[in-house]
Amino acid sequence: MVNISINNQVISVPENTTILEASKMYGINIPTLCYLKEINEIAACRICLVEIKGYERLFPACNTKVLEGMDIQTETRKVRNARRMNLQFILANHDTQCNTCVRNSNCELQNLSAQLNITTQPFKPELTKKKWDDTLPLIRDDSKCIRCMRCIGVCDYVQQMKVWDVLGSGARAKVGVCGSTPLNESDCTYCGQCITHCPVGALSARNDMDRFFDDVENPEIITVVQIAPAVRAAWQEDLHDDSLGGNIKKLASALRKLGVDYVFDTDFTADLTIMEEGSELIERLTHPDQYAWPMYTSCCPGWVRFTKSQAPDMLDNLSTAKSPQQMFGAVIKTYFANAKQIDPKKIRSISIMPCVSKKDECTLPKFGSEERGQDVDYVLTTREIDRIIKAASINLGQLEPEEFDSPMAESTGAGVIFGMQGGVMEAALRSAYYLVTKEKPPVDAFSEVRTKENAWTEAEFDIAGIKLKVAIASGLGNARRLVNAIRKKEVVYDFVEIMACPGGCVGGGGQPISGGKELADVRGKRLNALDQNAEIRFSHENPDVLKLYEDFLGAPLSHKSHELLHTNHHQ
Repeated sequence: MVNISINNQVISVPENTTILEASKMYGINIPTLCYLKEINEIAACRICLVEIKGYERLFPACNTKVLEGMDIQTETRKVRNARRMNLQFILANHDTQCNTCVRNSNCELQNLSAQLNITTQPFKPELTKKKWDDTLPLIRDDSKCIRCMRCIGVCDYVQQMKVWDVLGSGARAKVGVCGSTPLNESDCTYCGQCITHCPVGALSARNDMDRFFDDVENPEIITVVQIAPAVRAAWQEDLHDDSLGGNIKKLASALRKLGVDYVFDTDFTADLTIMEEGSELIERLTHPDQYAWPMYTSCCPGWVRFTKSQAPDMLDNLSTAKSPQQMFGAVIKTYFANAKQIDPKKIRSISIMPCVSKKDECTLPKFGSEERGQDVDYVLTTREIDRIIKAASINLGQLEPEEFDSPMAESTGAGVIFGMQGGVMEAALRSAYYLVTKEKPPVDAFSEVRTKENAWTEAEFDIAGIKLKVAIASGLGNARRLVNAIRKKEVVYDFVEIMACPGGCVGGGGQPISGGKELADVRGKRLNALDQNAEIRFSHENPDVLKLYEDFLGAPLSHKSHELLHTNHHQ
């Protein structure tokens, strides 16, 4: 332990602790901007400066370690003046048109300016603007970049994709795509982690809100919306209403008030995915010589993009099952359209997702046909639907929860946990056990796959004499470590679940942004609670899924199922 003094308060902290962390331990606030713990501790912004007795210069608290006897002051006039001056320098290179920024009222720079009482700007603005393809799912506005390097830190150290880099030097230094490559020609997976960790509006997801308003107001269009499992864990955050947590049926009510014709829960096709993917796993296990091993889940488009650019030799390992989003789109424009006698080309299939990569996935030509168009027409993130609700001045407190539409209204606890790390694996194992044994396992028999270990979690199960070794990882850095270990034959698995975003979809790049905080664990607990309290907790017991097979698909892995619910990853 090291004995130090902060603001005349004598404290003891472990050696190698930074001044910033020591201050947090004792409730002393030091403002930061570029800092992300263990990801970006480079003191680029100089906002966390503090004064240390015996030294003329100031020190950044985020990467200065405490020493025995250190006497620190965090709020002297010298410190405050330096912080204000540094912030004014940053603002001189930042587009301060806050009222038209997507991060207005949720911007760390804006909040810090208010905290430090920045009311004047002595420096002449020098803004840079670089042309960007605004059709891409991920948008970058160079005039708002403050060069904090947080996007680089997250992409390099957490996701290990190295998409972003510092281009140029000195005063001309700026952040851009590595090698000045167009983003759509880079290895970017559109995971969106750079967006959720950007403190300002320099990075955002493409805004599709106007398309939504146009569609709901067009009497010639039938709007059909699906809501992803992870959305229910976070949609209340930007609306500042904790009473909404998990109550996705209030969102269904809000969507109908907005003018949406039909509202569905993607949990339904999460259950459908389990039927297809679980059956595919059993097919592979019974004919092991005909397939590549291990079998990977294919629900996450960020992970699929990663496989195509970083591990193309493993494309045959991916399950051929489409993601729940794409399955729902295909079923909406076939089964549902037939049931309601609607021309599929009049249907606008819209998804609300916690994901930026989903905006790209739905545009892929393989996910549609000439007869029905794209299975999913476009995607709104959780952040976008919250902004839509605000824009429409909807008072959620006055709305009663409403049920989802038929004939695909039912879902299960297994479908709910799809939105968190380990959830897809657990849901698949619950139903795979039944499909093999025709007996229902104890409902929490496979819950250990939700346990988070370092780079990845592994477990082994015996299903009627079939030994099944599985692994689960989230975050593309962990995915890379796992894939490399499998390639080198350091580990051997039968079934592997990977999600691109840390913690799974609950930590997705389209979820509400909370000042660089990681909220996947908190949101995951909400999904766990919903699963525990669900009336049905097995995908194979979903009555509406069983009816879909009876009336339309026939059986899992049938010709019709392959046509609508599976894909070729080599396309």
